[in-house]
Amino acid sequence: MSQAICQLIAKELNVSTKQVEAAVNLIDDGNTVPFIARYRKEVTGGLDDTQLRNLDSRLHYLRELEDRRQTILKSIDDQGKLTAELRQEIESTDSKTRLEDLYLPYKPKRRTKGQIAIEAGLEPLADLLWQHPDNEPEASAAQYIDESKGISDNKAALDGARAIIMERIAEDADLLEKVRTYLKRHAQLNARVVAGKEQQGEKFKDYFAHDEAISQIPSHRALAMLRGRNEGFLQLTLNADPNNEEGQRSSYCETLIAEHYGIHLSQAAADTWRKQVISWAWRIKVSMHLETELMGALKERSEIEAIEVFATNLKDLLMAAPAGPKATLGLDPGLRTGCKVAVVDSTGKVLATDTIYPHAPQKQYAQAMTSIEKLVKQHHVDLIAIGNGTASRETDAFAADLIQRNQFAVQKIMVSEAGASVYSASELAAKEFPNLDVSLRGAVSIARRLQDPLAELVKIDPKSIGVGQYQHDVSQTMLAKRLDAVVEDCVNAVGVDVNTASPALLARVAGLSATIAQNIVSYRDENGRFNSRSTLKKVSRLGPKAFEQCAGFLRVMGGKNPLDASAVHPEAYPVVNNIAANTGRDLASMIGDSTFLKGLKALDYTNDDFGLPTVTDIIKELDKPGRDPRPEFKTATFADGINKVSDLEIGMILEGVVSNVANFGAFVDIGVHQDGLVHISALTDRYVSDPRDVVKAGDIVKVKVMEVDVARKRIALSMRLKDEPGQDSRQNRSTHQGKPTHQGKSANQEKPARRDNHSRPGSNNGNSAMGGAFAAAFAKAKK
Repeated sequence: MSQAICQLIAKELNVSTKQVEAAVNLIDDGNTVPFIARYRKEVTGGLDDTQLRNLDSRLHYLRELEDRRQTILKSIDDQGKLTAELRQEIESTDSKTRLEDLYLPYKPKRRTKGQIAIEAGLEPLADLLWQHPDNEPEASAAQYIDESKGISDNKAALDGARAIIMERIAEDADLLEKVRTYLKRHAQLNARVVAGKEQQGEKFKDYFAHDEAISQIPSHRALAMLRGRNEGFLQLTLNADPNNEEGQRSSYCETLIAEHYGIHLSQAAADTWRKQVISWAWRIKVSMHLETELMGALKERSEIEAIEVFATNLKDLLMAAPAGPKATLGLDPGLRTGCKVAVVDSTGKVLATDTIYPHAPQKQYAQAMTSIEKLVKQHHVDLIAIGNGTASRETDAFAADLIQRNQFAVQKIMVSEAGASVYSASELAAKEFPNLDVSLRGAVSIARRLQDPLAELVKIDPKSIGVGQYQHDVSQTMLAKRLDAVVEDCVNAVGVDVNTASPALLARVAGLSATIAQNIVSYRDENGRFNSRSTLKKVSRLGPKAFEQCAGFLRVMGGKNPLDASAVHPEAYPVVNNIAANTGRDLASMIGDSTFLKGLKALDYTNDDFGLPTVTDIIKELDKPGRDPRPEFKTATFADGINKVSDLEIGMILEGVVSNVANFGAFVDIGVHQDGLVHISALTDRYVSDPRDVVKAGDIVKVKVMEVDVARKRIALSMRLKDEPGQDSRQNRSTHQGKPTHQGKSANQEKPARRDNHSRPGSNNGNSAMGGAFAAAFAKAKK
């Protein structure tokens, strides 16, 4: 069966079965995805980390399915009911849903009405009336009256026969699949407000009378409605026949049931009884079962989409350009409690901390200026990192004044402080800075995340970074697993300096656990810096397998062997030595000599252990050893004098930073403490199905202010700078996009995710001055 699993995965990934089999063997042998993707390309035929993640996930699902399959086969076989045909059906399915459908008739359960009726001898009556409708029900039932069996009259006999047929219908796997397919295509989800909860549930107002095809509901709307139901404000029902007139009781699904069994209802004696059986089976058994199943499937699909949004945004944030090893002053803005200050050197070591009060209510501007001037001069500060929370624009203006007054050659940059407070109060921060006040740790984090976002953000639970969409409404286990995989892939793609990395960063390296990561730091503290990768083998609990997995991702800068600072794995050092010997070049002189390296033929250095992909990668790495895959560092320039929402004017063109991307658009920080929404239809002049095809978190963009609601602090932006404010944005852009941007009847459904980790659906009703989808711009969380 493992062969069948590999064949199925290969077909889904559009790769060969041999590639999948090789990857599965490597995974089963304890190899990590980053290691396989980077250093086992020959074995897997070049499967990348995304393919391997999908393969691993699907492998887990199919193995669970196989375990369940064997359990079901044994259960049915133990009952003596496992036919060759049923075994074939069970063994051929690749769906858990279909598997459970097939098991339904044989699943051990409490005695049902149908089973009791069968025990009372009513099965022949049920078969007679179902298959031969010319028989008169009352007369036929009279023959089965038996007080000793609990059948006291004709009604009891007919009720029992009906229960038998209803259970057969409800447990018919092929029928359930037909009805399920119909409902997936045509059913509608109806949302209605719970009577009396209109005021309390105001934030769900868009869904008080909302109907939408279940097949077309985007994840953010589905999760918003499901949240409304969970909080007791909405009732959700599945309408199998949205085209039926109100009050019509019969369903097309009843017709599907009749057609499935070849039943043609007319004027036969038992047809009224058969029609009742079908109607009851649909309403009492099948519809309730499938509604629960389809609502669960909608939630699962929406969760997966929302998790992918979070994962994509997190990857963009982690892979943001680092400012580099420069002395940095971090400012965590504040008003009443002051601005927290921390200076770190080029390696991130804390040099000084302070608290200043340049803003109201203290207004100690001169004293604050003197303090920061002294720190900048004393520690030769190159960069000033300013957190983007409360008082950030005031603090930004203060920094600008500082630089101008002193003619400092210092650059100031606004930095996202999402998750900084979570880190400050964490056990990890307490261990790192046991003698530093919690409030000052946030300033250190802000400074360090400018130097190297990845190295600092790995210290924070990914769920607390706040770039998700309805992240509290999804499976926390699924979310954590997916985000951890993103962090692992990002860390290993960049590589880690073993002599400067924190335990948190080292723990994300392939093959290293939190314990081994801490052991590396402890060894470094006791014995000094590592001079070679091979020294890692002396670290407690870092065995041969762990070394194999992690060595290529750990860098030893300025060590004995220059290859230790590259992504060349130690196992492949013989290849480089062979190149040096054959060309008569010294190892150190080869590295970085592009002309020489481009003249090499990788095929000349392949052997049984190292194939063409690996040798090609080695030569590329020698050309640019330890190269960082992250982009060049750039910063956005916020407009002077635009510090709050009320400063905005319609038509302004501003520069900003994409802070978050959702399925319906992108949120842009333009420096007014409130992110604006660029709806998906306003991202570009062409049709866009996924905003991430146009922008990603961290991008610097130019936007035009289209609409502003100062009272609600909502901002509508457009990246189509030729758009004219005041147009009917929804109608104009929907037409421009080539197809409507919304499904269903509700006027305003595009629900944003807040930038903190407490996303909530919007509360506007679509009739405000904002209008359309833009009215859903979220309220940015305040520290």
